[in-house]
Amino acid sequence: MNSLKLTHIARTFGKGATRLEILKDINLEITEGEIVALVGPSGSGKSTLLHIAGLLDTPTAGTIEIAGQNATKMSDKGRTKLRQKTIGFVYQSHLLLPDFNALENVMMPQLIAGVKAKEAEAHAEDLLKEVGLSHRLTHRAGQLSGGEQQRVAIARALANSPALLLADEPTGNLDPKTADEVFDTFLRIVRQTGLSALLATHNPELAAKMDRRISVVDGCIEELK
Repeated sequence: MNSLKLTHIARTFGKGATRLEILKDINLEITEGEIVALVGPSGSGKSTLLHIAGLLDTPTAGTIEIAGQNATKMSDKGRTKLRQKTIGFVYQSHLLLPDFNALENVMMPQLIAGVKAKEAEAHAEDLLKEVGLSHRLTHRAGQLSGGEQQRVAIARALANSPALLLADEPTGNLDPKTADEVFDTFLRIVRQTGLSALLATHNPELAAKMDRRISVVDGCIEELK
């Protein structure tokens, strides 16, 4: 089954003389367990594509299927529910809640989804152990290094056992050594759990570690060798 299927996706902004076509005819399928790199220069539409795939933005045209469910004609409430259940996000900036510790940050999406506190806490502990942070459970975001913060963000993205993981330059704010360590953790966990992932990156070395690479060129998808 496809974890993500985008068919004839278009996205335009503005009208008339100010109309800007960012995505023209995007067709993309990511199968279960596949990890795909999204590469290309800034302004090419990578973030727009990720936002559409993650149901954070609505395309001007085309259809979106997530884990076999057509999200295009769903209500806002339906898309929100599908997003919570099936999609995990990792951003360039970790976006952790500063007043909460690492454990609480990873518990939060589970609590929002209705998981009981004890169960959420146990699962959050397991995830933080997986990313090498079992000794930092009670530290707040400001007490963690940049690499540790991003590891917490990865654990949080996995909290609700999504079918699809979307990441936008998840190591872009880190130094090269830390970026490699965090990315290797990301890749190991994604492969262990059999998740599908679409990850935007400027780093060709990171992109080369994934199953395939695609680029947005003139508003369309181009497969790279």
